[in-house]
This record gives sequence, C-alpha cells and structure tokens, in this order.
Amino acid sequence: MNILRGEAAKLALTRKFSEIPVPESVLARNEALFGERLTPEQVVERILADVRARGDEALLDWTQKLDGYRPEHLEVGQADLQAATVAPELHAAIELAIARVRAFYLQQPAHGFLSHDEGGALGQLVRPLSRVGVYVPGGLAPLVSTLIHTAIPAQVAGVPELIVCSPAGKDGQIHPAILVAARLIGVNRVFRLGGAQAIAALAYGTASVPGVDKIAGPGNLFVVIAKRLVFGQVGIESLPGPTETLVLADDSADPRYVAADLLAQSEHLGAEPVLVSTSRALLIAVQASLSGQLEALPEPNRSWARDSIEARMKIVLAETLGEAIELSNIYAPEHLCLLTRDPWTLLGQVQRAGGVFVGESSMEALGDYLAGPSHVMPTGGTARFMSPVNVRDFQNIISVIGVNHATLQRVGPAAALLARAEGLEAHARAIELRLD
Repeated sequence: MNILRGEAAKLALTRKFSEIPVPESVLARNEALFGERLTPEQVVERILADVRARGDEALLDWTQKLDGYRPEHLEVGQADLQAATVAPELHAAIELAIARVRAFYLQQPAHGFLSHDEGGALGQLVRPLSRVGVYVPGGLAPLVSTLIHTAIPAQVAGVPELIVCSPAGKDGQIHPAILVAARLIGVNRVFRLGGAQAIAALAYGTASVPGVDKIAGPGNLFVVIAKRLVFGQVGIESLPGPTETLVLADDSADPRYVAADLLAQSEHLGAEPVLVSTSRALLIAVQASLSGQLEALPEPNRSWARDSIEARMKIVLAETLGEAIELSNIYAPEHLCLLTRDPWTLLGQVQRAGGVFVGESSMEALGDYLAGPSHVMPTGGTARFMSPVNVRDFQNIISVIGVNHATLQRVGPAAALLARAEGLEAHARAIELRLD
C-alpha cells in the first residue's frame, strides 16, 4: 500500500489538466471502423460535420456503424412511451426519486428582482430556456437516475420542452425504466440516439430531432468531446468526465463503510477513488475490507472496480483533519464524503467540492439516486469554478435598466468621462445629448 504524505500528497492531488490519455483499445476500434487510427476528436469532428450536412440519414448511418443497429424510427412513439412498464417496486422507487429531487429544487430561489427607488428601476428578469436536450447514457448501464437528476431541475426552471436522447440496445429499444421515468416526469419527446451523433442532432437539429438551446447530461469520451465542440452553437451545462470520490475519515470511521463508499464509485469506468485519513490503522483496515468486498462483487463490476482501484486510487495519511480538508480543497472532488467523529464541524471549512456527503448515513450512492440534489456534478477539478446541475443552468438572466432623468443628470457626466477615457466618443455624445 503506497501511502502519500505531506508535499507528496499535495502534489498527487493537484490537478494538472493535461490531455486525457486515449486508451489503446479506443484507437484500435477506430482503426477497425475507419481504416486509420483516428483520435476520438477526429472521429467526433467527422460525425458532427456529417450530421450537420445530411441530418437524419447521417444519424441512421452512424447509429448502425457505431452501435450495431439501424432504428426503424429515431423517435420513440407515444404508444411505446405509454406502454413501457417495470416491476412495481422499481416503479415506486422511480416515483420516490422524482418526488424528492423535485422537492429539493423547488426550494432553490429562481426568481428575478426589480428594485424601484428615486433613481428609477434596476433589476433582473429570469426566463426559462425554450428547449433543453437531455443526454441519458444507456450503454453499460441505463442511467435512469441521470434523466431524473437532469430533466427535473430543467422542468422546475420552467423549461416547456425537454428532448431526451438515449442509445437503444441491439433490439432498437430503450430500457423501459428510462421510458417510465420520462413518462412520469413529463418529458416531451424521446429519441433512440446515443454518442456524438445524438449531441450533433440536438445541437444542429434535423428533420426528426429538434435543435435545442442547451444540452445537459454526462456521457462517454466521445459525448464529452462532442459537447465541447458544439458549445457556442448551443449551451452545455458542463463536461462531466469519469467519476471521482474523496473519502475523508478519521479513526472513528467504520472501515467497512469507507471501503464500500470507495468501491461504489470505483465500479464506474475510469473512476478515481481517493482516501484521506488521519489514522494509519484505518488505512490498513480499509485496504483489507476493500479487498474482501471487491472479490464479492459479480462480474463485470469486479473488473471495472479493480481497474479503478489498481490504476488510479490514491491513499493519503494526513497529520490533522485541518490538513485533510486542505488536501480535499486542493483536489476539488466531485464527491466529498465526511466519515469522521463530528463531520458537521468540518463542513464550514469545505471550499471546493461538487457535493458533500456528511456522516455515515449519507453515502454518496444514495445521492446518486434520491437524496435530492442532482448527481450531475463537476469533475476533473472543475469544482473550483463549476457547480452541480441546478435550476439556474436552465434559465436566462436578463438585466433591466430603467434610470430616470434626474439620475441621468447626476451620473451621466461620469459615464461620458469613462467613455472618452476608452476612446469611444460616440458613447460619450449619446450620453451628453440627454444631459441638461
């Protein structure tokens, strides 16, 4: 067990923001598909250009080439949407998750303001976006929770039209749990589309798929690259990459819980688990528990988790809880789990994190489903400047300026002076024209 301490730990947890290495398997697959070793970005650029030029035909061709099926219809019919069913217990769990997430976001202040005084009026108008696209991964795992955690904040924001894209299976069908959740939420339209071609369709619009104002939702490397490349044509909420969890624990933590929380996120491909503790004994106990829990997982989950743990896990011994929090703030994790004797006393020191999970009953896995806040959180250190998906992501804020004549007489000369200092004479004259 390689335990990091001091400056070595600080260096290991400082993000370097270099290019994400492309796995050899991805390059090999690209070579098999295209006859040359294209990078993921080159593949995505081809897809975006083709969809923009050929619309629906390109979507069908790329879906067949990349996903192995050619959908008879890109859009899920309303009859199929209404007919989708899941087991009663799962249906109830989906309903509970929807209710809790909606209740959480209904508490977020989402209104503008207009302040009137003797100088006139200043304020902000808040308006919902007209149409939002939600990308829901459906490959290795049909992430029904992602639909709930992305569509509902948009719906609470007042967005009238939600367009969902999710890849179908080889049979051309989207997982019924995703369709049930879409129906219960009140999603307008659902399309059998995945990968970069889905992002292209949402960004540019086709005969079948309406273009949107903003695209939200996580995806694989190709989806993330596509979102980055279409930004400007549409808005994007973030570029969520592989998941990451930092568990901060002291000697009071149950090593089984610590191991379970690390393992839960490790089963995501490319995950980066981090354990920071003030107790060497705990670190050793967690390693033993982690090994046992890992072997008890079924395949392929065991292989996914083992790859994350062996290739990317970091273990840090901190001298004090203060140092542990400092290291967490440097790392800016997507998920920060506080498993300490009195975790609430540490909350005020947290400066950078996507979400904080306080205490042993608030495991991150619960937050993935129905705690309330969206699980679409900033990754890769972007929690330094980004926030989890929230209502404001789906609204425009419009400034309102209504200065009256008396205020103009008082502040106008200063404004004209600033204009001339910037060399903008017409600006200054437009102001002075209205001065007494």
